[in-house]
Amino acid sequence: MIQKVKIVIIYSPPPTRAESAGSIPARRVRRLFSFQRHLLSSRLLRGAPHLNPLHILDEDYCGQAKCMLEKVGSWNFDIFLFDRLTNGNSLVFLTFHLLNQYGLIELFQLDMVKVRQFLVLVQEDYHNQNPYHNAVHAADVTQAMHCYLREPKLAQSLTSFDILLGLLAAATHDLDHPGVNQPFLIKTNHYLAALYRNTSVLENHHWRSAVGLLRETELFSHLPAEDSIERQLGSLILATDISRQNEYLSRFRTHLDENNLCLGHASHRHFVLQMALKCADICNPCRPWELSKQWSEKVTEEFFHQGDIEKKHKLEISPLCDSEANTIASVQIGFMTYVVEPLFAEWARFSDTRLSQTMLGHLGLNKASWSAMDPEASGSSEEGESEPGRATEEPSSRALSQGSQES
Repeated sequence: MIQKVKIVIIYSPPPTRAESAGSIPARRVRRLFSFQRHLLSSRLLRGAPHLNPLHILDEDYCGQAKCMLEKVGSWNFDIFLFDRLTNGNSLVFLTFHLLNQYGLIELFQLDMVKVRQFLVLVQEDYHNQNPYHNAVHAADVTQAMHCYLREPKLAQSLTSFDILLGLLAAATHDLDHPGVNQPFLIKTNHYLAALYRNTSVLENHHWRSAVGLLRETELFSHLPAEDSIERQLGSLILATDISRQNEYLSRFRTHLDENNLCLGHASHRHFVLQMALKCADICNPCRPWELSKQWSEKVTEEFFHQGDIEKKHKLEISPLCDSEANTIASVQIGFMTYVVEPLFAEWARFSDTRLSQTMLGHLGLNKASWSAMDPEASGSSEEGESEPGRATEEPSSRALSQGSQES
């Protein structure tokens, strides 16, 4: 396997006086990651992967992992424990289990060897050195997506094709994430920012990376709808762009206000899948405190790591990334107030179920816990709130969208 280089060593020394003071020249910025890594070092050159390259598990641990999968639809599912029990292969085991449980492998006549190869390559292409954007996060989002797919409104309306797309999008939605956000790529003149014209840079890369692996394994080559699968997969992944949060939320709210969502229409089902994936992607504050707190610490560590890089190379520090100006509590309280609460309030309007109420309950308790640790952050966020459950356009909200990596 190719050794992945940590982001902290990707730069040349700081620019000289003769260079532009406002930016780092593109030639001085090393690639954070490759565009389709196998193009630079083809897997064909180093041989095809083994049919089952997973580590052999101890029987006791394997048995415990199987027991956990029996409760994979529980909102209290501990993905950290499951990852340990599967020896770091949570994404492969969980996604394969769900594809099989829904009967998708048999229905779409998928080659089980190709399915396993695809999932292993997906898991490989997540960067485990990232505190947050790694394969465990992808597995967590996939498990959350499964919970939403089982909600009555969706379970009664979604087709098997919809479910297949939803699970694949969840598993690949952050594929090959470098651990820094879009503004960082833009201000360092990264080649991907130029390639995608500074628009949904990371999400476009995640999608194209997923398509590359689908084609490499030829997972859907036998299906006439292969092109459609790739396009719709992209549409779902692109919806996770946090900078377009208000756009999707406003559209969702309008549908709910006018009561005109018809899940009999393919376009409406696809839009609901987009919203479900958006919820799954940022659902950490809605998990039980023991799980939510771990995710909060991990994402803030990743923020601050980016901020340290920006300080080192004399770049403008991105919102939420300055460890001297922010705390875990302040970051989380702002994120919950301006991003999470408005989205999940509307989701509860759409799907008023026990799960929705459980998520909102955890969200309230978790926010109170962080507020107790940082009363000043709590007070400032309450001053910026308007109508409960409604997204705001306060500067804090815009900063969160620009600086957030929880997508």
